[in-house]
Amino acid sequence: MTTARDLLIVSMDVPAADGPVEQGDLSLALAGAELLDLAAAEALGVADDRIVPGPPCDLDDGLLRAAAAALVRQEPYEYVEDWLWRRGRGLRAVYLATLESEGRVVRQRHRFHPLSSGRPTVADSADRRRAAERWASGEPVLAALAAAVRIQDAAADELARLTSDTVVTVLAAVDEAVTELAGERQRRTIEDAAFDNIWRGSS
Repeated sequence: MTTARDLLIVSMDVPAADGPVEQGDLSLALAGAELLDLAAAEALGVADDRIVPGPPCDLDDGLLRAAAAALVRQEPYEYVEDWLWRRGRGLRAVYLATLESEGRVVRQRHRFHPLSSGRPTVADSADRRRAAERWASGEPVLAALAAAVRIQDAAADELARLTSDTVVTVLAAVDEAVTELAGERQRRTIEDAAFDNIWRGSS
């Protein structure tokens, strides 16, 4: 299991205080989780907010291998935030489809509409239990990623345990990107509301 897989499972299992997690926010956080796992595997480093690829290494997870293959390997290399936006586009759907194909996510069929696609839920599995254990332990990286997408508020003592410059840089970029995306959604909501008012006023 990877941090990204754990985060997706947690996002589906743990009710967020502010309602369902936004798909775009989660996609950005999943891209950040991939960077953190690749850094832990020494497949990359971060210097001056840029991702510096390391030598090829063996990775058991197919999605993580795809992330490693997507790294920009030409100088001056890619900024962490640029990676989040590029790699994160639609990434939640990619992870969800992968977990579903592996049987780790199932869809509940409605008995009155057996042919309709049901709501995805996490299947009972060893992976789900490991993610739950990691979540319950308050592991700081997973907790910080969950806080970025508003699943929970990160406790100060958890964040204080994040001593790696790479981890802090990536998590800060995730938080900034999620905040930027939230601002863009709010701007569009205001613009749509203004358009509706104009439309109603002219009708």
